[in-house]
Amino acid sequence: MHNAVQVFHYINLVAYVALGVVTLFFWLRRRDRPTRWAAIAFGSLGVLELLSLIPNHAGNLPERAIGRVVIAFLVVFPYFLFRFTNAFRAANRRLANALFLLSATLVVWTFALPKIPQQGEGRSGVFEAFVTLFFIHWAVLSIVSASSLWRAGRAQPTVARRRMQFLAFATGLLTLALLLAVFTTKQYSGLSLGSGILATVSVVAFLLGFAPPRMLRILWRAPEQARAQQALASLLTFAKSPEEVASRVLEPAAGIVGARAIAIRNDDGTVVAAWNVPESTRTSLEEGGSVPELWEDARVVDLEMTDGSSMVVWTSPYAPVFGDEELRLLKTLGALTGLALDRVRLFQAEHNARMALERADEVKTNFIALAAHELRTPMTSIHGFVTTLHHLADRLDDGQRESLQKGLLQQTQRMTTLVEQLLDLSRLDAEAVDIAPERVDVRAHVEDIVHLAAADLAAVRIDVPADTIALVDPNALDRIVTNLLTNAFRYGVPPVRVHAEQTDRHFRLTVEDNGSGVPPEFVPDLFERFTRSEGSRATSGGTGTGLGLAIARSYARAHGGDLVYEDAEPHGACFRLILPMGKEPA
Repeated sequence: MHNAVQVFHYINLVAYVALGVVTLFFWLRRRDRPTRWAAIAFGSLGVLELLSLIPNHAGNLPERAIGRVVIAFLVVFPYFLFRFTNAFRAANRRLANALFLLSATLVVWTFALPKIPQQGEGRSGVFEAFVTLFFIHWAVLSIVSASSLWRAGRAQPTVARRRMQFLAFATGLLTLALLLAVFTTKQYSGLSLGSGILATVSVVAFLLGFAPPRMLRILWRAPEQARAQQALASLLTFAKSPEEVASRVLEPAAGIVGARAIAIRNDDGTVVAAWNVPESTRTSLEEGGSVPELWEDARVVDLEMTDGSSMVVWTSPYAPVFGDEELRLLKTLGALTGLALDRVRLFQAEHNARMALERADEVKTNFIALAAHELRTPMTSIHGFVTTLHHLADRLDDGQRESLQKGLLQQTQRMTTLVEQLLDLSRLDAEAVDIAPERVDVRAHVEDIVHLAAADLAAVRIDVPADTIALVDPNALDRIVTNLLTNAFRYGVPPVRVHAEQTDRHFRLTVEDNGSGVPPEFVPDLFERFTRSEGSRATSGGTGTGLGLAIARSYARAHGGDLVYEDAEPHGACFRLILPMGKEPA
């Protein structure tokens, strides 16, 4: 029995010193609050084991003082352990202060004891009270620490959960070993041997919690590793959008470290993929603001990639300490995800280029078809007038010749207008119209347009403040307002009102008349090309082309704005132009 107790004593001596060294390097590598308290707690155990090598003779005062220091280390160890297990989140300040005072009181009591009996000596009532309070203090703090680790570990990924469970299990075993040591009356008894064995098992469990071997980590990580491998395999299958990449990879990746949300940013800070991240948080990430903690107990970890991109992870406060290797694995997975996103971007760029070419070809084909269709009527009329004049001019009287010449002029004017409108549409469709905003005096500009485009100047009321300055493209404004005025006089009833206002963000211009407005059933097709209602055909006498509003809206959208229709009050048509305010060119 004596030899067995001695063997376990030396085993525990080496093991606890090794544990102290492991936790010290653990802290040196991470330099954070939890690992600092772990290094203090288990470093104190290592120092305690080394001090226990010094003999404790009854008449040697220095040796007796060192014996009390050893007891003091035993007193403060559960407090240090409590601080370690509660360093991951904000602790109750009153509870922490009360435990500090209790531990300090026990330390003072340790040095104030008149005598500490040797093994086999009788114990005084004061010493028995001290031992009872000491064990209650140790047991309560150890149980609280162990249960805290065990409960928190349930929500963690497998590796972190197993490590935290080993630490909780080791804490309980160490408490039981101390209980046996306190109640043993003989130095080399069965209880002493049991205490030594439990202490050895506990230190092994502590070591497995703080520094588990790589093979054991791999074994524990098997469930999350399988999901990660499936995620990696899914990257080989082509994805068409960043959202598809995120749905395939980020959720399984989050499971590796128990993360609640993940976002990947490229080298310029743009969020290219995210899982479970609110839109407002994405905006904050891209604007360079502080990363918000989306949950009260979340820990934000920003993993930098080698290509300048980064992965922001909202994970549990335990993950950085107990899942450090898993975070490195997540970083590798993030880099591979970045490659998949690059491939998606290249695909989208190629797809957009192909679609642009197809669209340009479609625009060309449609333009030719429209031009051929719409020019056929005036060309047929012109050809008929010219043929008649050529063959029958000497047989016609002056009235007939004048009528033919008037018709010929009308049809050539119509064809000229149609050609100009078709050219406008072709340039807009091909996005070949340059929008160059500049400072425009809106009142003066609208007055110029009205003088050129209005059929009756007296019938137009310009309601634009004299000091209205807008940052718009004057050519686009000309084309839009001219078409709206022409439309108002052709299909509406005077007076026509032109109103404009400019704010910090938008410029708004309204043209409304007092006619009957647009029939409700025709409003959805109002801005379509070559479409006119039956009423407008009768009103215009067939002179309209059905392109004016289509051109006006195309110019508005090329400017980054829009042109919308609404019924005027009490009656009439109201067209509202809305343009965003651009930046003034340098």
